[in-house]
Amino acid sequence: MTGVRLPKGGRLIDRQRPLSFSFEGQQLQGYVGDTLASALLASGKSVVGRSFKYHRPRGIFAAGVEEPNALMQVGEGGRADANLVATQIALHDGLSARAVNCWPSAAFDLGAINNALARFFPAGFYYKTFLWPNWRVYEPVIRRAAGLGKASEQPDADAYETRFAHCDVLVVGGGPAGISAALTAQSSGARVMLVEQDARLGGSLRWRGGEIDDAPSETWLSHVEATLQAGSRTKLLKRTMAVGYFDHNSVALLQSFDVQAGQCAASARMRLWQVRAKRVILASGAIERPLVFPGNDRPGVMLASAVARYIGDYGVRCGEAALFLANNDSAYASAQAYRMAGGNIKAIVDTRADPGVEAARLAAEGVEVIAGGTVVMTKGAKRISAARVRTASGAELELRIDLLAVSGGWTPTIHLHCQSGGLPKWDDRFACLVPGPSVQNETSVGASAGVFSLGEAMKQGARAGADAAQAAGYNCDSATPAPQARSTISFAIEPVWMMEGKGKAFVDLQNDVTAGDIELAHRENFVSVEHLKRYTTLGMGTDQGKTSNVNALALMGQMRGSPPAQSGVTRYRFPFAPLPIGALNGFDRSETLRPSRRLPLHDWHTGAGAVFEEYGSWMRPARYPRGGETRFDAEQREARTVREAVGIFDGSPLGKIEVLGPDAGRFLDRIYANRMSDLAVGRCRYGLMLNELGVVIDDGVASRLDENRFLVGTTSAGAARIAAWLEEWLQCEWTSLNVLVAPVTHCWGVVTVTGPKARETMARVGVNFDIGPEGFKHLSWREGEVGGVSARVFRVSYTGEVSYEINVAPSRISEVWRSCFEAGKELGIAPVGIDAWDVLRTERGFLHVGSDTDGTTSALDAGWGRVLKRKDDFVGRRSLMRPDDQRANRLNFVGIEPVSPDAPIRVGLPVIAKAAAKRSDGYITSACFSPTLGRYVGLGMIEDGRARIGETIALAADGAQIIAKITVPGAFDPKGERVHG
Repeated sequence: MTGVRLPKGGRLIDRQRPLSFSFEGQQLQGYVGDTLASALLASGKSVVGRSFKYHRPRGIFAAGVEEPNALMQVGEGGRADANLVATQIALHDGLSARAVNCWPSAAFDLGAINNALARFFPAGFYYKTFLWPNWRVYEPVIRRAAGLGKASEQPDADAYETRFAHCDVLVVGGGPAGISAALTAQSSGARVMLVEQDARLGGSLRWRGGEIDDAPSETWLSHVEATLQAGSRTKLLKRTMAVGYFDHNSVALLQSFDVQAGQCAASARMRLWQVRAKRVILASGAIERPLVFPGNDRPGVMLASAVARYIGDYGVRCGEAALFLANNDSAYASAQAYRMAGGNIKAIVDTRADPGVEAARLAAEGVEVIAGGTVVMTKGAKRISAARVRTASGAELELRIDLLAVSGGWTPTIHLHCQSGGLPKWDDRFACLVPGPSVQNETSVGASAGVFSLGEAMKQGARAGADAAQAAGYNCDSATPAPQARSTISFAIEPVWMMEGKGKAFVDLQNDVTAGDIELAHRENFVSVEHLKRYTTLGMGTDQGKTSNVNALALMGQMRGSPPAQSGVTRYRFPFAPLPIGALNGFDRSETLRPSRRLPLHDWHTGAGAVFEEYGSWMRPARYPRGGETRFDAEQREARTVREAVGIFDGSPLGKIEVLGPDAGRFLDRIYANRMSDLAVGRCRYGLMLNELGVVIDDGVASRLDENRFLVGTTSAGAARIAAWLEEWLQCEWTSLNVLVAPVTHCWGVVTVTGPKARETMARVGVNFDIGPEGFKHLSWREGEVGGVSARVFRVSYTGEVSYEINVAPSRISEVWRSCFEAGKELGIAPVGIDAWDVLRTERGFLHVGSDTDGTTSALDAGWGRVLKRKDDFVGRRSLMRPDDQRANRLNFVGIEPVSPDAPIRVGLPVIAKAAAKRSDGYITSACFSPTLGRYVGLGMIEDGRARIGETIALAADGAQIIAKITVPGAFDPKGERVHG
């Protein structure tokens, strides 16, 4: 017998609403309100999973998020989820679940052969075993064995939401301490959020009971929930888990909707809340700690509190004949609950020589209490059948049981406190880690702070609620007083970390880490907590060591001869419990995973027949094919139009960042590889940006708008990245500079008119300023009206032709574009896409960051050695002085011209090295057929290229060789005369 659904009881289930579900193909029944774990227990399922390494049979061990054994694969196809914990899965009609890490089933798993070979798999065996002949021989098999569940290859069929919220007081945990805090804060008028991971409030009150304000706890809970729900400035979120605590009191909450209630169909499966709170109160409770003894992993071994919780919440008794094993008083309340539910207690083994009042009370009722005893061995295959007990006198007796309920004390849930930046400290009274000083505006209360007494926890919660509300600016003089609680449960404890006996004693049930593994780690000097974790895989499973870490640290401390307080702790990482990746994405999936931005003129481009491609997250016209034109035909025609007449180009996505303030010039001198502070108002200058290694990361034109104001141009892809980079320098390194960085890319639409007839086109549109070659020179800007629209116009060129970049408000760009297009029709104007734009800049020999550069290309490689010879510092300058950056044989940016005009060169072709070696002398970075020159032209990075101008080289192309010459970049108009008009 493994589990019994009691004829009555179960606060969370609705017996009038039965459900049908399947586990590993077998149809079973439960009720609305059940978890998968409670339904499996009620259905008599003892083996619900297999351990990770040895594939030992495992049963349900806990009742909450700390469950280490019952990992499930739930659903099929696009609704399949891996590694969900059975205790956190709300049962719904038609649910289909399978245990992970086993085949063909949990009851019969061929992987159990590992258990027979366990002696060959000690801690750290993978570091020592797979050395010969090499790791790659074993890697495929090991990777297949290493996974637990299987991720679906189909798109997730569920929807997820993301919400943002602000509040004065956020209370995490709806147990007695958390409720007290929320009630007090609510009565002050503060904005309060109370979140509880279970379907009902109450926490431990649901299975431990007690009296509050002279009423049974169940009555009190109903009353306070109604009070909280009625609060106009209070938000109560149930089935909501706090999964992460970040800087500036930002807390991530994951809300799961009730599938059975049909909420998912109307909304989403889950909602991720990102909450910013003025004050946070952590009332997240505590997790009961198991005991370490031989055979403690058999199905039927459970936490004592879980036994009581399944009885109180779900009306499920987890066995017929039980043995309780404890070192503290709290287990006696669980034993009493089990006894009241009709269970037979064979004995209570208390490791303490003097168990105390609770033991005496049960002994007086006829329950055998074995003081000073231990469990030295258990028996059973698929279910525990017996336990051997050693008494204080050394005598041993064997008890026939089907349930062994254990309690090794309580571990406060301090994960969020530690994620917030706080450190834990050791509490000798209850042998546990408790929160240390807070770093953020956060307070831990109740069991999560090591306060286990019901009355004290509620008083502490009420005080914290009042303090938090007052700190947020609210008057707490008339705040609700703390509830008066009465409970007889004591939490006195005498820690015991290991019971000697025959057989494996498991510390981490999920990862099969035994006490012997910890001893081996100590013997081999992996004694640091982080080394211990990685050497043994302790706490690295989905439960993150919730039931194992404290026992492991204490055992290592014993072996080192130091108290647990000196063992240290591992880091507590986000998320607190496993969550679907879809919940992090929210609506950001499929086409919205990385939204493609559209130009203000998208509809015009579509009407003109544009073919769109994504550039830097913008959908931009690549070309405008006419009739049956191929891609090559379209780019060639558009490029010829720019060289012979006039083209119009949408440059709106180009990055635009305003840098302003008294120190703006000094700041840009440090940012750019060339000087910007001496730029005159009304003038522009091309510049390179380098990182600390001297590597080129972006380029563009900077313009001086007034004495203390610059407009920094970047590539389209670099707009957001460079703005964040500038902000980082100001906030982290140069905090004394009086400078403001304002990204304004989206504030301006850009119409570029370029070509030998661009000036005539502008004149036909109508401008109120001089656009002549002397009145408006290249690399300058003017402010005025274009076609009656206020604009900034820049004389900069990426084509080598006379160009005007007209910057206007996005709402007016359509008007200006159409005016320019109409004005240029008689002159042969045509829209130009990115393909032709690339041809034009390659002809002219202009560098394109990202195409002609990579993560090693320095400013010196790009030919900027002469420009950089200035005394003051800039980002990357010191790195450029290194011998490696100064060596002659680095790859240099040069032009490449095939000797035969018809020789088709393309991007990526390697330069055949002069010396016989298995390497090249460089490669082509940009290449095209020039419609103007009637031949192919290219750019490339070639070893010591600038010193080899004029040299003939060979390019390797499909088994043949193309003979080419190294030239100065700029095959078309090498002197740059056409840009002046």
